[in-house]
Amino acid sequence: MTLPFTPRFIAARDGTRLRTAVFGAKPETRGVCVLLHGQTEFIEKYDEVVAELLSRGFTVATFDWRGQGGSARSLADPLPAHVRDFAQYDDDLASFLEQIVLPLSDAPPLALAHSMGAHILLRRLHDAPGAIRAAALTAPMIEVSARGYPGWLARAVCAAENAFGGRDRFAWGMASRDPFLVTFETQLVTSDRARFAKAQKFLSDHPDLRLAGPTWGWLQAAYRSMDRVRAAGFPEGIAAPVLVCGAGKDRICLNESAHEFAKRLQRGTWVDLQDSEHEILMENDAIRARFWAAFDAFAAANL
Repeated sequence: MTLPFTPRFIAARDGTRLRTAVFGAKPETRGVCVLLHGQTEFIEKYDEVVAELLSRGFTVATFDWRGQGGSARSLADPLPAHVRDFAQYDDDLASFLEQIVLPLSDAPPLALAHSMGAHILLRRLHDAPGAIRAAALTAPMIEVSARGYPGWLARAVCAAENAFGGRDRFAWGMASRDPFLVTFETQLVTSDRARFAKAQKFLSDHPDLRLAGPTWGWLQAAYRSMDRVRAAGFPEGIAAPVLVCGAGKDRICLNESAHEFAKRLQRGTWVDLQDSEHEILMENDAIRARFWAAFDAFAAANL
């Protein structure tokens, strides 16, 4: 990772310790871009993206969600991703915007958000109109894949596990998502071997930042939140312009659901990167170039 930074730690409203970072804070910049990661991710993984945003004239503000990266973990075991409710993530984002982003500029920021981060951002766009000027989303978590199982069965098993004491345990198969166990051949997120290897090398050198998959409790909370986000009136109630970039080969989130959601937005723009796996921003150069062309056009039209 090539962008050194000194983290600033803040407390969310419920006291959870969050690791944050700001890059390129200058008064003459184009504006602030809030960068929000997906599940299991961390600030350093996005150094290339941060550099690309800086080159476009943005100040970049970012942070690690609770339970991952350098922020406070939710369980005694640091590897499972866990929250009780997505309102806890709302707390993280609101606290970050108030304590870190608001002092940087009088103007509302642009946001670039991936997967789970995009999902949480959509909740903010709906619940706090005007807080974000415009938002670009990559592979947003609108509906997750059940990996070949019927959706109703996955939900039923999740409900049973939560009801009978499994809330804090890994959902089936999720312990194997420990980065130390995943190879390029078994991962599901990118076609770019070099970018995948770079992130893996960083985690091998900084094992305290690694995270595996979610608990049954996280999954139950995600189901509740996804139901809310897809409900009648939710996307229609978002007034900000939103660029939604779908990943045609996504095996984590359902690309079709993201497309349907984008069509329901008041000011939505859909771009389908048909040859991309889930992590569009960590994909090969050709896919990333098409993303940045869409981002640049969107930013020029909405800043």
